[in-house]
Amino acid sequence: MNKIGDLVAGVSQADIQRMPAWLDFLQSTTGLLLALFMWGHMAFVSSILISKDAMYAVTRFFEGEYFFGKPYPAIVTFIVSLIFLIFIAHAALAMRKFPSSYQQYRVFLAHRERLQHSDTSLWLIQAVTGFAMFFLGTAHLYTMMTHSADIGPFASADRVWSGGSWMLDLPLLLAVEFHGGIGLYRLAVKWGWFDGSNPRRNRIRLKRFMWGMIGFLLVLGMMSLAAYIKIGQAHAGKVGEHYIPPALQQPINQVEQK
Repeated sequence: MNKIGDLVAGVSQADIQRMPAWLDFLQSTTGLLLALFMWGHMAFVSSILISKDAMYAVTRFFEGEYFFGKPYPAIVTFIVSLIFLIFIAHAALAMRKFPSSYQQYRVFLAHRERLQHSDTSLWLIQAVTGFAMFFLGTAHLYTMMTHSADIGPFASADRVWSGGSWMLDLPLLLAVEFHGGIGLYRLAVKWGWFDGSNPRRNRIRLKRFMWGMIGFLLVLGMMSLAAYIKIGQAHAGKVGEHYIPPALQQPINQVEQK
């Protein structure tokens, strides 16, 4: 008991007062890391719009084939596991800002109506999409962790179409892009990264950029999802067959003939 009392006594009032600021900093940091992952993930999945070979090459890169001579899907599992831990930490930190009761929610609505400030509405959108992401994102990350060997032009397309994951991927895409775009905007405003000499003017420009970025990523994501659905429909009769680039098919056929 004395040790616990000494520990509590060692926590100063200043430390207690700084705690919310530290938690805000951790929330901002984890959110920024997840946004960077979001952009990288979008670049990865949208490689299918270039070609199946491009998506195959990117997949093999993340599996370490170009470094170790053969693919190791466990590398993807490890990376996604780290992202999942950051995802859970960010969600836990963000829950501090959610209304904890219906009464607090009504106070928030009254506050929004009184201020008539667009940024307050953006917070509500971010809160709703964040709540949806907690469930949709968890399911998606779990699939990536447990089926890391089944990522590729055919395997991913089969999961999207024959596996029906497009029904999860579509709302997840909407939630991620709105939550991430608004989150980055609010992060920049919170820390004053682009305030400059005229904060009001720069924040208006920043908000325009935010909507432009959200729109661009939504279009890119929709086009990518449509490409996977099209490939999945064409490949529906061969579910489970992995994609082999044409350049690699000839050597394999020659070995089989011998």
